[in-house]
Amino acid sequence: MTLTLFGIPNCDTVKKARVWLDLHGVTHAFHDYRKVGIERLRLRGWVAEHGWEVVLNRAGTTFRALPDSDRADLNADRAVALMLAQPSMIKRPVLDLGDRTLVGFKPEIYAAALT
Repeated sequence: MTLTLFGIPNCDTVKKARVWLDLHGVTHAFHDYRKVGIERLRLRGWVAEHGWEVVLNRAGTTFRALPDSDRADLNADRAVALMLAQPSMIKRPVLDLGDRTLVGFKPEIYAAALT
């Protein structure tokens, strides 16, 4: 099974994850969700698995540039709506392992999941 790495290509963390996967011979497809978008159902699945607080990248410039009214009183539905409107607000990368996903990149977590 080919794994899918979701992210945006110019993100440094996504670049590190891609290099790690390549160096470890892990075959994967890349899904650029800024260019291609992301399906609501898939995003809802990530939120159900990890919580919107993990999936929403509140540290990024896109989120921080939002008006205070858009950042206030967040919940899962509002967070999903924000991420669908601006996919760059999704924490990067997301690696789909088929039966679960990994959000973010840490070499030791990738190694534990893939070796």
